[in-house]
Amino acid sequence: MKKNYVKVATELSDSVGRLTKGIPQTMRGFSIMGKAAKTTGSLDLKTKELIATAIAVAVRCDGCIAAHAKAAESNGASRDEILEMLSMAVYMGGGPSAVYAAEALDAFDQFSKISKK
Repeated sequence: MKKNYVKVATELSDSVGRLTKGIPQTMRGFSIMGKAAKTTGSLDLKTKELIATAIAVAVRCDGCIAAHAKAAESNGASRDEILEMLSMAVYMGGGPSAVYAAEALDAFDQFSKISKK
């Protein structure tokens, strides 16, 4: 069941690009909302990406896991922080979140080039 989240992220970027061409005003609004949500305030961007990854696990969204695990890694999240966040996601989401927590860990490991063998 191991997915290639690096490939998922690339394909997602391509798909979103096509969607943006088709509905530019909607996607521009979505982009503005994303930029506003990611603006550093009381929470730094790493923390916000950890939250987004937890939500991605809870709603079981592969593309969201790919995008936010990649962003969490890029913004300095450690594997220990990912694991601690995933424990909360599993707690809040139950069994389905446990399955997607394993997926999110695979995604993070792929982006940070940690081999789990």
